Amino acid sequence: MVERKGRVMAVTVPNVARATVMPHITSRVLPSSTIYTDEYKVYNPLNKKGYFHDRIRHSEKVYVSGDVHTNTIEGFWSLVKRGIDGVYHAVSAKHLQGYLNEYAWRYNERHSGRAKFETLLLRSARS
Repeated sequence: MVERKGRVMAVTVPNVARATVMPHITSRVLPSSTIYTDEYKVYNPLNKKGYFHDRIRHSEKVYVSGDVHTNTIEGFWSLVKRGIDGVYHAVSAKHLQGYLNEYAWRYNERHSGRAKFETLLLRSARS
């Protein structure tokens, strides 16, 4: 999940069933927020749960319709995939959450103006 012009939250899940995915959404996204998704059916109950839900119709080759798009989260996943392929080459399921945490942290710190290494040093000095 990603907030536009904001932070990302990436978590591994054992499957993409509605019963698995929906609790992650409802525990992290405030009711009456607007959620933009693709056409995957797992998101069908969002309106009934009090969210404003718009879908982008990729199957119809539509990728942006006004404010409705999934480009923000797709951009994050592109960074993750290119980073893993280019730096680590492969990851195991056992350690995937650690890699996602790293890339989410990088993404969330992208506008901090401070070098990442400096930020890590300052955090470790406080601990």
